[in-house]
Amino acid sequence: MQKTDRTYQIYLSILKEEMQSASGCTEPGALAFAAAKAQSLLPGVADAIAVRVSGNVMKNAKSVHVPNAGGLKGIRAALVAGVLFGQYEKGLEVILSMPDHAKKHIEAYLKTHSVTVSASPSPYVLDIDVTLTKGQHSARIRIINHHTNIVLAEQDGQVLLAKDYVADQAVDDHLKQDLTVEDIVAFADHVDIEDVRNLLDTQIANNMAIAEEGLAQDYGANVGSVLLKAYGSHVANQAKAYAAAASDARMSGSKLPVTIVAGSGNQGLTASLPIIVYARHHQISRERLYRALVVGNLVSIHQKRDIGSLSAYCGVVFAGAGSGAGITYLFGGDYNAIAHTIVNALAILSGMICDGAKPSCAAKIAMAVEAGILGHHMYENGQEFLGGDGIIAKGIEATLANVTRLAREGMRITDEEIMRIMHETPHPQEDV
Repeated sequence: MQKTDRTYQIYLSILKEEMQSASGCTEPGALAFAAAKAQSLLPGVADAIAVRVSGNVMKNAKSVHVPNAGGLKGIRAALVAGVLFGQYEKGLEVILSMPDHAKKHIEAYLKTHSVTVSASPSPYVLDIDVTLTKGQHSARIRIINHHTNIVLAEQDGQVLLAKDYVADQAVDDHLKQDLTVEDIVAFADHVDIEDVRNLLDTQIANNMAIAEEGLAQDYGANVGSVLLKAYGSHVANQAKAYAAAASDARMSGSKLPVTIVAGSGNQGLTASLPIIVYARHHQISRERLYRALVVGNLVSIHQKRDIGSLSAYCGVVFAGAGSGAGITYLFGGDYNAIAHTIVNALAILSGMICDGAKPSCAAKIAMAVEAGILGHHMYENGQEFLGGDGIIAKGIEATLANVTRLAREGMRITDEEIMRIMHETPHPQEDV
């Protein structure tokens, strides 16, 4: 594959689009981003905030901490953080620079101002529609399906921006339709490292820093620390522990940024940290690590292509298979080895549900990484799951089509039931 090839340029553009830095969970980040952008259209701090959100945004934002907000959780706290302290120019790092005293100001606002949250009947899985008012002035921002994708902006009832999301999305989907595992491996083999060095250096630095913080501090359920204490320092266990610890820190209020993949910080952590841990343990060259990360990231993105950023299917299953593919590449595996690793991993864990962002995501990440690593070792030992085993089909792309169909179509009713259950069982510390 040559640098001038269309496929090369498409794959490079996908990496640049998907690998963004984000502070905290991406759904509260998107809420804060929308609120901060709306606030920028008002002459002073908003008197009232109202938001309509899709069920999956509600699901993923209700139980996680807002970074730098002193333990505050949920949609309302994220919105107020965006209004009072947000810097929308920073995208999903919108509230990364909040001051230490932010909590008391957010709590005071919540006690004295109207902040209302309601469900949206939107057909989009990610839909955030924020309206702020200040006296006679108003501002509205709507985001659809990508966390910073503003499709509507209004100021005092006047439309400043309106775009057809479906038309824009068709271009992105068209590009991602070109992804195949075979071409991903070819791209990783031939990519000019200088084209991806900055992206991957940022991913390595961000994701390792929050993993190390998660292991050193008391965050969430401390799944990473428990894994190391219970199962020791074997590299496979370290791979699970680092990814889980990073998620625990991220879900529980760490202000450190992560590099997301496929619209998710947890997927970005899962797709990268096991590969980094294996490379470090085995003293594999930096260049080989870069190429393996290209595989891990693109394989994870490829699997999510036909599902969207949010669904009832836990996306770290795909990222775990992606990290397994990257580990296989790290040790010299070719396309055939990588394809078998992915199929093995998906056969093991397909069907794990997403019931929102929260501390138990760390344990799910550990299991997804375990499936990816087991898939790698199975192939090394000449073992595989065959077409016809459950939803596994003959050939990697056919298998991916079956699994993404399960996630997109088969689990649609599951997603609705998850959201009903979560609505009926509020978090005891939830502020919504």
